[in-house]
Amino acid sequence: MEEKTRLIDKIVEYIYFGYSIFFVIYLLRYLFTGAGGPTLLAVVLIPIAYSIVTLSQLRNNKFYPGLPDWIKYSMAFIFIILSTTSSIYMYNNFDAIRIIRLGIWNNMDYFFGTVPVILILEYSFRKYLPIFIVNIALLIYAAYGYVVPGMFYHPGLRWTRIIQTMSLEMSTGIYAQLPQLGLTLIISFIMVLGFLRGFGCIDSIMKWASKIGTKSIHALPQAAVLGSFAVATISGSGPANAATTGAVTIPALKQAGFPAVHAASIETASSLGGQLMPPVMGITAFIMVEFLGVSYFDVIARGFGPAIIYFAGVSLAVYLLTIQFESKSDFASENIDMLGDSEIRLVDKANLFAFATVIIALIVLMGLYRMPAMVAAVRVLVGLIIFLTIVFVMQNYKTFNSLQGFKGFFKPYLKSIDTLSTLGSDLAVLLSLLGILAGSLTVTGIPTKVGALLVQAADFHVAAVVFVAFLFGYLLGMGLPPSPVYIMVALAVAPTMIRLGLDRWSVHFFAFFIGVFGHLSPPTSLTAVVTSKIADSDYTKTIIQSLQYCLPLLVLMFAVFTRPDMVVEIGRQQLYAVIIVFIGTMGLTFALHSKYLFKKKYDILLRTLVFIVSGAVIFYPDMTVAYIMIVPTLGFIGYGAYLSINGTLKNIAEYRRGEKALRKAKG
Repeated sequence: MEEKTRLIDKIVEYIYFGYSIFFVIYLLRYLFTGAGGPTLLAVVLIPIAYSIVTLSQLRNNKFYPGLPDWIKYSMAFIFIILSTTSSIYMYNNFDAIRIIRLGIWNNMDYFFGTVPVILILEYSFRKYLPIFIVNIALLIYAAYGYVVPGMFYHPGLRWTRIIQTMSLEMSTGIYAQLPQLGLTLIISFIMVLGFLRGFGCIDSIMKWASKIGTKSIHALPQAAVLGSFAVATISGSGPANAATTGAVTIPALKQAGFPAVHAASIETASSLGGQLMPPVMGITAFIMVEFLGVSYFDVIARGFGPAIIYFAGVSLAVYLLTIQFESKSDFASENIDMLGDSEIRLVDKANLFAFATVIIALIVLMGLYRMPAMVAAVRVLVGLIIFLTIVFVMQNYKTFNSLQGFKGFFKPYLKSIDTLSTLGSDLAVLLSLLGILAGSLTVTGIPTKVGALLVQAADFHVAAVVFVAFLFGYLLGMGLPPSPVYIMVALAVAPTMIRLGLDRWSVHFFAFFIGVFGHLSPPTSLTAVVTSKIADSDYTKTIIQSLQYCLPLLVLMFAVFTRPDMVVEIGRQQLYAVIIVFIGTMGLTFALHSKYLFKKKYDILLRTLVFIVSGAVIFYPDMTVAYIMIVPTLGFIGYGAYLSINGTLKNIAEYRRGEKALRKAKG
């Protein structure tokens, strides 16, 4: 039985890599030639992507693991055959379905139009249950809207019309703009990520963070923040990043004496922050490009300011709270090893150089030379592959004289293809799911009806509009990833908010921040679920502590309306607004986490004053008052920094004396 299992696992592995190689080659063909156009690309590769994610789950024993082997393997192969056949049929009949038989599709068209929709919904049941539930509810609502009373009533659609909308028309649903965007612009950046991972650049980042973290009790949590933030910048997923980097950083923090809750919350805040940072911004940057009809550079140039504010705020909060544990910490640099082997070798330096160069090159090509984002990503990809190949050959050329060593030459490329196909196919299927969601919202008229509610709120005050929009996004965020939350808020809420006079950039960044906040929002923080499990900490306490670290995200969510210059225009006014919000955020962080006076009641009163003054810098509508409040805010920040640094130096001195005495006692 074990022999059979091993044999079938090998077969699954070969089939998986066969599909993955086809997926990558077909993508590269499109990226370098544009052959067939993005719609044909989606029609061919969405079913192939479904096959890859199914095979990936099968090889990792995540495809209905509770079922007997013969049932789950049979189901998987039937699903894969159906999806592959669908891809072939849609490719061979592409022009006929889109042009010749438009509106008069035959039964085979309907069958092969329905199959991929059902299969993609089936995958969402396995992987994205909240999205599955939302999509099923919307599809039922689309068919039976006539049973819903009140303003959300509609006459209902025939199921054939729903299938047309979701697949055959190709302008909405699983082959629409979102999946096309995923397989063109976004996938070009995912390819860069795939090769960075395949050649070990991510491991080198964590080694670098580990090296910093062994310096002192202060450096370790900052290294955890920096390492997780850097990796999350290109991973695009808070929970996924928490699962990978958190497995390293959380045990190191606990070993250094940090309580489990604080170790988990530090990783939660850091992993969330990576989704705010360009160039990926948790893939939402690419979707925002599509919604706003602007260049990719226009989005990321506005994204850097808020991301830096968030990162600085989290880093400061971690530093201030670190002071609480210095006296009771048993930190010792020789006992902390975040990665086992944390020695920075020449190859690690080359990998770090490659990572930094990729980020800089993308910004220069898109910003300075105004190169289209996909073209810039492809050029950076080619340069990256050449550089990493040269470094790899120089490092391992001595081992290529044997057959086994020569086989090792292909390992980083296979690992890159594995990463790329897994991430890329999962992204393509996810965006197809979001295509179903967006199509359902559009055909049922939900955006118009939610807009009517916002207009009623506007009769009270514009702040009420923002609050209603926040509640809408908050409720969605309790179960959905950032990108679908952003899409639903952008479709259902953003148009009305813009018509009511709010700037479109402010509204869309607001929707983006709500989406990111969804991975933190109580009571269903997906990222906190992962980190609390790793840390073996109380889930509820982890969320509460994470909210304290993630204060800058709450600030940014509403600051885009009170200080809109932060995202409205690129240039000097943007810089001024970012500085103002940065100062206010630092002041709020000191008010929450610093200690100014020994007597508790006086300290609370003073910190309340700091909180009010700092909040006025960000939120008070009169800019004259805001500018005046900057002066005392800077004073409070300076005094708080002085107290913190002075206390830190004393604790470091005590720690060194204790460590010296311990070494002396040992011998």
